[in-house]
Amino acid sequence: MSLVRLNIKGISYSQTQSGAYALVLSEVKGTRTLPIVIGAFEAQSIAIALEKAIKPPRPLTHDLFKSFADRFHITIKKVIIHKLVDGVFYSSLICERDHIEEIIDTRTSDAIALATRFNAPIFTYENILDKAGIYLKFKDELNVEKDKLSIENLMDEESSIESKESSFSKDTLKQLHEKLNEAIQKEDYELAAKIRDEINKRT
Repeated sequence: MSLVRLNIKGISYSQTQSGAYALVLSEVKGTRTLPIVIGAFEAQSIAIALEKAIKPPRPLTHDLFKSFADRFHITIKKVIIHKLVDGVFYSSLICERDHIEEIIDTRTSDAIALATRFNAPIFTYENILDKAGIYLKFKDELNVEKDKLSIENLMDEESSIESKESSFSKDTLKQLHEKLNEAIQKEDYELAAKIRDEINKRT
């Protein structure tokens, strides 16, 4: 299976659930995007790493990991989002120390937070993009700086997303596709991700 490189397109607020955010990844050579629902802490950590001007008063967990890895000469070479099961993405860190490569399983949100600190490339497999990717046409570039309040609010946000049963269980596939298109038009990526996962469960 071929790997596809991804960039971080941005982070958007959840429109349907408090404490949840949508991390939007986009393929480097293509038009597909991969929305991934993440918790507030991980969103905060990624936003701070992208917004270089903001320095937390104390190191966040991912900053501590970076300091620890630097001290012991461990580098993260790349991140691979390698599996999607029931709407949950699974990832691996490809690490290297003394020219020996190791693979470590990790949550995707943690993997992305670390990738931003190590300047490590992010990849996924073509079949995952085929299954979960969404074709979007952006009118404006979406990035963390689009709304300065997003980072400030993230600094104060401590709640994390909890898994819940889908609220779309009574909708037909046709209705789900209509709602998916509507969510895409409104750039509500967190909602689009939830609808996409419900569609994938039925197909």
